[in-house]
Amino acid sequence: MSVWQGQPKPDKLSVDEALKQVKKGIRGITSKLYWGIVAMIALIVCAFIITFFFAFRSPATIIGILIILVTMLMYLSLIIRHYHILNKHDLTQNPTEYLNTLKAYQKNRSKVIGWFYYLFMLLISVGLALYFVEVLEDAPLYFKLITYGSIILWFLFITFYLKPRMFKNEEEKLNLMIDRLIRLQEQFD
Repeated sequence: MSVWQGQPKPDKLSVDEALKQVKKGIRGITSKLYWGIVAMIALIVCAFIITFFFAFRSPATIIGILIILVTMLMYLSLIIRHYHILNKHDLTQNPTEYLNTLKAYQKNRSKVIGWFYYLFMLLISVGLALYFVEVLEDAPLYFKLITYGSIILWFLFITFYLKPRMFKNEEEKLNLMIDRLIRLQEQFD
């Protein structure tokens, strides 16, 4: 029986190969998301331990850590949602529905990732700035400047160099999988 219900069966090798390649690509993306979820949970646990088991004098420090915690929880919910969208359907059961899901995921991901990333970076920056008020309180001025300067350079590097390359790479993989499924679907039309 064909994976495309009610459609004539094309060359079996090309269908199986295309489905295998798409499954492999989706597995790669979901694997990255899974390990991102695991890492984010570990970071949230560490931030929680730091917040509630270390004695801080300044409310700014606690507010900074709480901002970071809330931001990480927002990011965690986003990647869990993306993981479930990609992982919930079986490609071989209904490829047309899966293709529509991938297209919707791609469209939604582009919109959400764009604005969310900048919100994420802003909140993490504010949280770290508040956190370091107390932590660097007794540090010499040059050390404070080096610390804040390093954080600013790191965020600029991630925002303007690393982020576009990462998202472009993931977008290309997703486009390739969608293109394969479209070509496969056209064989049945």
